[in-house]
Amino acid sequence: MFPNSALSIAVAVSLLNNGSVQATTLAGTKTKLKALQTLVLNNAQATIRLDSSALKQLLKLSSCEMVQMNKKTVGFSANVMAKQLELGGGQTIIYDKVLTNDGNGYDDRTGVFTCPVAGTYLFVVDSHSRGPTWLHIYLNKTIVATLHVSGGHKHLYLQMSRTVVLKLKRGDHVKVVNHAKRNGIIYHAGYSGFSGAKLY
Repeated sequence: MFPNSALSIAVAVSLLNNGSVQATTLAGTKTKLKALQTLVLNNAQATIRLDSSALKQLLKLSSCEMVQMNKKTVGFSANVMAKQLELGGGQTIIYDKVLTNDGNGYDDRTGVFTCPVAGTYLFVVDSHSRGPTWLHIYLNKTIVATLHVSGGHKHLYLQMSRTVVLKLKRGDHVKVVNHAKRNGIIYHAGYSGFSGAKLY
């Protein structure tokens, strides 16, 4: 039997030592924190009874086993760098110069971002292109946004850009694809890029 105030101090110290209650996943944290409910059988009384298995769960929350939530940060940015791309119909654009790739979701061999952690993501595609060029942003097999430079500018490169916010599940794919029935031009040397980041 322990005084209620003594337990409150012990719990507070345990949580403060951790900086914040963070576990490998938010769901895992919520599950473990439910153990707190079994610690106090009658909170209205001056004394309480402890459940040893629940106390062990609580102590694990403040141990070195904890993984900070910012390790779940996902973000990437890549450019077309090596050479100008002359795209065939339906071709996926490969951004060959990777600037950042936190979470290792972007594959510079295929040009595809594969979602490693479910959440809401921001994606930005920009392209320095000569018309006519159509580019599509795909979520799995669905077009979610399009960029276009008119054919009236055949000898003039123009910058086009598109931003989308998408809710992704783990394993979802996002990529930039040239229009299925059109050729397209994308200038290199860092003028054209594909970026994405997990917002929350």
